[in-house]
Amino acid sequence: MHHYRPTVFRISSFFLLIAFFLFTGNRAMAQDGKALFQSDCASCHNPIKQVTGPALKGVTARVPDQKLLHAWIKNNAAVLASGNKYFNDLYIQFGKTPMNTFPQLTDPEIDAILKYIETYPEPGAGGAKNPNEGPATKDEESDSSLLYGILTLILAIVMLILLNVNSNLRKLSDDKSGVPSHEPIPFYRNKVYITAVVLVLFVVGGYYVVEAAIGLGRQKNYEPEQPIFFSHKVHPGSNQISCLYCHGGAWDSKMAGVPSLNVCMNCHAAINDYKGEPLYRANGTQVDATAEIQKLYSYTGYDPKAGKYTAPGKQIEWIKIHNLPDHVYFNHSQHIRAGQVQCQTCHGSITQMNEVKQFADLSMGWCINCHRTTKVNFPDSSGNGNKFYSIYEKFHHNLATGAMDSVTVENIGGTECQKCHY
Repeated sequence: MHHYRPTVFRISSFFLLIAFFLFTGNRAMAQDGKALFQSDCASCHNPIKQVTGPALKGVTARVPDQKLLHAWIKNNAAVLASGNKYFNDLYIQFGKTPMNTFPQLTDPEIDAILKYIETYPEPGAGGAKNPNEGPATKDEESDSSLLYGILTLILAIVMLILLNVNSNLRKLSDDKSGVPSHEPIPFYRNKVYITAVVLVLFVVGGYYVVEAAIGLGRQKNYEPEQPIFFSHKVHPGSNQISCLYCHGGAWDSKMAGVPSLNVCMNCHAAINDYKGEPLYRANGTQVDATAEIQKLYSYTGYDPKAGKYTAPGKQIEWIKIHNLPDHVYFNHSQHIRAGQVQCQTCHGSITQMNEVKQFADLSMGWCINCHRTTKVNFPDSSGNGNKFYSIYEKFHHNLATGAMDSVTVENIGGTECQKCHY
């Protein structure tokens, strides 16, 4: 019996160790550069094609200083503030739109991402995809969670076998030593085993419940099919129509707004058919864009042959894509006009989208991270910039003395709870 408690302790520790690996397996068990790239980078980057950001393949040659490259990925604002010419030129080239920061990535994880990028095959080499299609999505990847589950099951079976062997050897040893043996307690009646299993199930179940609760209402990559196929790739992309032409509310008000039908008809009263490149839905089916223009006419009651409105119009029931909880305050004009934030910062590569999808998860952490790294248009010594910030005498003094190199949204209260919650 003197062997009982140490054995139980080892068994309990083993169960807790399994629970730990279940939680950390996706990142810690293997540095999967492809999976990390898909989760953190693929929204803006492609290894061999420019999208919202530059093509990444060859970045280790363009930036040979590994520490500098790691620092850029973790917090690009600090690198920009240091005056690095390469990164500042890159920042200007891509419309002064700051890249998301990734302070949570470890150096081994960044190295894994860079290795995946640098070994990404060129189009047509080794079965590589067409660069226009971008890297494989998560749905196209094999789910490593299944592999981890199988490994955990195998380890559990091995553990049970070893426990049985240990029990038999201890019984033989006790018999040889003359120690009276006791009938072993069945597993399903052993309180220690039951407690260990319950604790593991409680921790695992609690983890997934919390994760599911946190994700309630978030709909990253939500891409509904709209009543009329409207391609942003054609309108603000190929035709370079300003976002504010259709969404003028983004400049002056809280809501960006959906354009009224007369805004559409300003162009489509004359443009009756589509003669551009073929358009495709998210599921790969080709779109008859001319027929979609005819749908617009059916909603407006416009007769293109007669060149006038011959029937009463009706409203298009567009499906809203980006939704925030009712307790969250967000003002488009505050960001677009005062903050000079580019549309692509929140909406992704909108000029490359046929059917619009939600680019970011719009979580509180995502917003706060942006506020911590985004610089405000603080007036310089010549008075250029947003005059509102002239009242911040302390920051002007710190900038003049070199105590600060820039002022971020966080510095002016952008991470205070009441700024976004009311």
